[in-house]
Amino acid sequence: FVCHAGNLESNEEVFNWILEQKADQSIELINRDQLIEYIATKDFLAVVFYKEDDPDSPRVLRHIELIDDEAAEYGIYIVKMHDKLMAKKYGYRNPPGLTYFRKGKYINYDGDIDDEEEILDWLTSPANMEMTDHIEQVNRKMFEKIRKNSDYVAVIFYSDECKQCPRVLAEVEHIDDDADKAGIDFVKIDDKQMAKEYGVFALPAIVFFKPTSKEPVIYAGDLYEEEQILSWLLTQKDPSGDVIEDLEGERLVQLIEESGSIAVYFWNKTKCDICNSKAARKARLKKEREQHQQDGGSASAAAAFGSDPEATAAAAEAGAAAAGGAGGEGGATDAAAAAGKHEDDADGCEQCTKVLEELENIDDDCDKHGITFVKTRDFSVADGYGVHEYPALVYFEGGIPNVFEGELSEEEEVLQWLITQKTEDRIELITRQMLETMVEETQYLAVYFYKINCNICDQILEGLELIDDECDVFGIHMVKIQDPQLAKRYSIKTFPALVYFRNGNPLLFEGDLQNEQSVLEWLIDDDNRELADEIEEVNERMLDRLMAESTLLVVFFYDDDCAECEEILEELEEIDGEADMFGIDFVKIASVEAAKKYEIVNIPSLVYFRKQVPVLYDGDLHQHDKVITWLTSQDVFEIKNEIEEVNRKMLDKLLEENEFLSVFFYEHNQPDSVAALEKLENIDSETDNLDITFVKMADSRYAKKWGVTKLPAMVYFRRRFPSIYRGDLLSEDEVLEWLRKNRFRQPELNIFMYALIALALAFVVYTAFLLQCFKPAPPPPVQHPKQS
Repeated sequence: FVCHAGNLESNEEVFNWILEQKADQSIELINRDQLIEYIATKDFLAVVFYKEDDPDSPRVLRHIELIDDEAAEYGIYIVKMHDKLMAKKYGYRNPPGLTYFRKGKYINYDGDIDDEEEILDWLTSPANMEMTDHIEQVNRKMFEKIRKNSDYVAVIFYSDECKQCPRVLAEVEHIDDDADKAGIDFVKIDDKQMAKEYGVFALPAIVFFKPTSKEPVIYAGDLYEEEQILSWLLTQKDPSGDVIEDLEGERLVQLIEESGSIAVYFWNKTKCDICNSKAARKARLKKEREQHQQDGGSASAAAAFGSDPEATAAAAEAGAAAAGGAGGEGGATDAAAAAGKHEDDADGCEQCTKVLEELENIDDDCDKHGITFVKTRDFSVADGYGVHEYPALVYFEGGIPNVFEGELSEEEEVLQWLITQKTEDRIELITRQMLETMVEETQYLAVYFYKINCNICDQILEGLELIDDECDVFGIHMVKIQDPQLAKRYSIKTFPALVYFRNGNPLLFEGDLQNEQSVLEWLIDDDNRELADEIEEVNERMLDRLMAESTLLVVFFYDDDCAECEEILEELEEIDGEADMFGIDFVKIASVEAAKKYEIVNIPSLVYFRKQVPVLYDGDLHQHDKVITWLTSQDVFEIKNEIEEVNRKMLDKLLEENEFLSVFFYEHNQPDSVAALEKLENIDSETDNLDITFVKMADSRYAKKWGVTKLPAMVYFRRRFPSIYRGDLLSEDEVLEWLRKNRFRQPELNIFMYALIALALAFVVYTAFLLQCFKPAPPPPVQHPKQS
C-alpha cells in the first residue's frame, strides 16, 4: 500500500492523488519480442507473469512496484508480462509468478509473492545472483551487500577501455571455482572511482577484503599467472601465525626483563572497565528484566527493574545487600546466582574481543619492527607493574613500563605509538596520502618500504642513494616510506622492500636490494620500465625533463575527447618498440598548455624533437609503417653542424643505406673522448660536403666488432669495409685529410698483385713457346704397295 502524505481535507487533492496512483506504470509492460531481447541483453532480469482478468494481479503488481527502484540500484531490471503462453513456458500454469533471469538462465520464486521485502531479499541474494561458470559482475550497492554477507571477498577492478583487462579476466576465470571452494567470493567491478577509493590507480587490479582488516590488500604480482593469484588469495585468507602469544607468571616476567622491546596487553573479561561501564550494566539489566518477564516473574520483581536503569541497579544492589545481611540462605544463593550471571555476561563482552582482534592485526608488524607482542590475564603481574585498569597496553623497554593512553581499538594508532616508543630517531617520511597522490601523478615511481631501527634497511638505503641521480636521468622518482599497514596493501610481508609503480601499476622487486646496480638495471630495464604495447603517458614537467635529457624524442600531442586520437594511438603503439630499438624515445601527452608551449596548432600532431629542435610530421598518422620510416630516415634525424649520436640498430641501418660512413667511437665523461669530440665537431660540415655521413657512438663492445681496441677511435666505412684511423684525433685537419683521401681513393693493385699477374702471363707464354718449338715431326707418308 501507499500512504497519502498530503491534505486529507482537500477532496480534489485526494482525488488527483488516487488517479495518479492508478495511472502509475513504474514497471514496464513487455511483449514476447521484448522479453527475448531483454533476456539476451540484460544481466539480471525479473519478469512478473500475471493475468489481466485476475482480481489479485493489481495487488501483486503494487507490491512489486514498491521494490522496483531499489532493485534497479542492484542492477536488476523488473518488468511485467500478461502472456499466458510464456508464463506456462516458464512454469506458471496459473499466474501470478516471478521468474528471475541471470545472464539468460532463470529460476522461479516460490515464496510469498505479496511480501515485497522477501522478494527483494531473494532477488539481491548473492546465492541467487551468483553464476557458477563465470565471475559475477556487480555494482557498488551489490558489492556492499556481498561484503556484509561474506567474510572473504576478492574483487578484480577492470574497465572496458583497458586493453589488458580482457586477457586478465580470462585468466582469473580459471580460478573462480577454486576460490569459491576455499570460501572466497570472487566478483568483478567496472568502477574507476570506486577503485581509487581503495587505493587502486591502474587497471586491471585484484583486491582482497577480509573481516580482520579495515584496509583491503592489493595484489602486486603477475596478473597473467592464475596459479600465483590463487596461491596469493589462499595465503591472504589463512596466513597462519597471526595470533598473539598468551603468557603468564614467571615466564612473562622473565621475558619482560630480558627483552629489549616488548608490548604486553593486559586484559580481564570479568573486571574489564568496558564490560562494567554504565552502558554495559544497562544492557545486562535489560536482559535480566526480559528474562524475568519470560519466566513469569512477580509484579514486585517487575517493579524492581523500572524505567530508570541507575535506580534499578541501586535497588537491586540494596536488595542483594539486605538479603545478605539477613543471613538468609536463599538470599545468598540468589546473590551468588546474580553475580555468576553478571560474570557470564562480562565474559561474553564483544568489545573486549573486538579490541583483541584489532591488536591481532598488528602482531606481525610489531615483530618486523623488533617488538615482541604478548597478552596476559595474570593480574599478579599487572599489579606488580601498577596496572589496575583493564584492558591496558604497556610497552616495556629495558623493563621500564609505559602505559598506552589512546584508543585501543585503533590498531594503526597503537602500532604508530609502539614504533615511536621503540625509537625517537625518525627520518622524515612521505605520508600515505602523499604516496597515493604521487602514484596517480607520477609515471615512474620507486617506493622503498623500510622499518625503523633496522641496520640492513639503513645499509640498503645508503646504497639506493647512490643510484638516485641515475634514476632521475631515466625519469624514475624514488621515495621512501615507513607505513606497514600500507605495505600490506601490496602484499609486503618482510622489510625492506621496493615497489615500482609504472603509471600506477605496482611491481614488487624480488632480487637482492643490497646490490644497488642490479636494482638500477631492474628499474631501467625495458621489460619493467615500459608497459607492454603502450606509449608512455607524460605530464608537462616530465616532458620538459625528457626534452633536456633525450637526444631523439617523439611526442604525440592528443586530446582525451578526440575519437580519431584513439585510432592513431593504436597505430603508433605498433611502432613504439621499434622506435625504441633505434634509440628514439616515444611518449604521448594530453595537455593543451604543453601544446601551446611548443606551438602545436593542430591536435592530434606528431612532433620529432632532435635535441629540442622540432620537426612536424605532415604525413598520414594512420600508417605506422610510413611514420617509422620517416623517424629513422637520415634526413630527419640529422642535425646541422653536429655529430649525431646513434645506437647499434641505427648504425646498422646507416651502413646499409650509406656508401661512405665515418663513426667516432668514444666513452662518456672520458677526458680524451671529450677533447677529441670537440675537435671533430669542427669538421662535421666539411664531411657533409664530401658526402660522408659522420656519427658518434658510445659503445665499446660494439667497437670491438670492427677491430677497435682502444677508445676514442675513428673508423671509416666504405661499402661496409672498415678502415681505422691511426693518427692524432686532436688534429681535425689531419682527420679531414685522411677522410678525403679515403673518400676519393681509387682501388689500386699492389706489387704483389702485379707480380702475380706477370707470373701468370709468363707461364702462359712459356707454355705456348714450348708447344710451338718442340712440336714432334710429322710421320712419313704410307707407301703404296704398287710402289714397293
